[in-house]
Amino acid sequence: MSYTTEAVLNEFRDAGALLEGHFILSSGLRSSVFLQKALVFRNAARTERLCKALAEKIKSETDLSFTAIVSPAMGGIIPGYETSRHMDLPFLFVEREEGEFKLRRGFELTKADRVLIIEDIVTTGLSSRECIGAVEATGAKVVAEGCLVDRSGGKADVGVPLVALAQVAFPTYDPDNLPEELEKIPAIKPGSRGLA
Repeated sequence: MSYTTEAVLNEFRDAGALLEGHFILSSGLRSSVFLQKALVFRNAARTERLCKALAEKIKSETDLSFTAIVSPAMGGIIPGYETSRHMDLPFLFVEREEGEFKLRRGFELTKADRVLIIEDIVTTGLSSRECIGAVEATGAKVVAEGCLVDRSGGKADVGVPLVALAQVAFPTYDPDNLPEELEKIPAIKPGSRGLA
């Protein structure tokens, strides 16, 4: 199934996962829109539809071959696993250890591996670049990345080709330079980065 950006956003809306207010994003930036992907991922059928469409888009838009999929914990684990299922590839994830992403739990990559990173949502590309760094520290090569939503509107630089199922430019703001309408609303941080 092919998805337009609007169709992907409708999946988020239908899941109650497209939130409006004043949000602190994982990057530290602020936004009036938050995509609460956990509400999307609690529905296995919806998650399967989106990740199958992402897998198909990656296959159709790249002529690259992959030997494994790696995702950053926590948010990338479910879409990474589900996308790997549709691409028939092994799935691994990196997780933070003393603040840095590392492969753990017996996961291993070799210099022969050609890795596809799968993310949930890309805003600035910071966690993607950190994940890529952790993978490349093993000697493996990251050749591309896929994500469900690129909320930077194509501006995020992850360091490798990025295939997004949906691309939208939700405005983000530095916390010291907020528009008046956001200054009037208390900020909340619904994401998982920084949680113990």
